[in-house]
Amino acid sequence: MSSTPDYATQLRMADLRVTRPRLAVMEAVHAHPHADTDTIFGAVRTGLPAVSRQAVYDVLHALTAAGLVRRIQPSGSVARYESRVGDNHHHVVCRSCGAIADVDCATGEAPCLTAMDDNGFRIDEAEVIYWGLCPNCSSQNETSRSHP
Repeated sequence: MSSTPDYATQLRMADLRVTRPRLAVMEAVHAHPHADTDTIFGAVRTGLPAVSRQAVYDVLHALTAAGLVRRIQPSGSVARYESRVGDNHHHVVCRSCGAIADVDCATGEAPCLTAMDDNGFRIDEAEVIYWGLCPNCSSQNETSRSHP
């Protein structure tokens, strides 16, 4: 996991000014994979109590635009943010509790899938979301079935 000085270097390399809110948001996204904005805001406020919700939204937008964080939004869910970028990995989402986990590329190199007809597009990324039950919900489901 990166340390604060690495975050500053990442910001500079992306031509972004190094500010305390940006460092705090990067740290929060790294510490809370697949977190929603409320979770990130709460984590940032722990170290920067005066930071506004709008400032956190603005930082998330800037970091996403710079490719330093990735925004995902599974169907029916709020936007989530993660620090794992650039590898075109996918996600698995629990239908019951909403837990999200990373899934490595389906096959080969990015974009991991080949479209039957690309309509002339040069495809460089595929977004795949697998749906199912996480181990915890799956075992709870099995337990409830065996005890009527």
